[in-house]
Amino acid sequence: MKHPGTRHKARKRAVYLLFEAEAKGVKATDLVAERRELVITDESVGQIHPYTARVVEGVAGDQAQVDAVLSSHLKEWTLPRLPAVDRAIMRLATWELFNATDVDPVVIVDEAVELAKELSTDDSPAFVNGVLARIADLAPQVRAAAAAEPSTDA
Repeated sequence: MKHPGTRHKARKRAVYLLFEAEAKGVKATDLVAERRELVITDESVGQIHPYTARVVEGVAGDQAQVDAVLSSHLKEWTLPRLPAVDRAIMRLATWELFNATDVDPVVIVDEAVELAKELSTDDSPAFVNGVLARIADLAPQVRAAAAAEPSTDA
């Protein structure tokens, strides 16, 4: 059996946070901040891995764009009709496909499928794979365009 790596665990925690935020109707970034405060007095909460924070903040910051991309790649489904955990997994993976240039798109899709196997329905892994494979085809162009844009950081 393959043992999950640190990034896999970080992604899984990010999915939990994205799912929880949607269920509670709160910002996922607020949950990250809350957990970082809570771990000071309650170690059972666990530290937030930097990659977890990075992807949660990324998804939260780009959620309208991420949801638009996802919605345009769903066939015979709408985003609100999907199981909430599948939405969280695919939001995370879509953001990573376009922004996590240090991770191969194939790895991102594989990780999302693994998360769907662990956390969702029996039909979810194939569905997640199909949607994300179509989105992954766009990743090289989106990454190249983002790299070509002048930085707005001052």
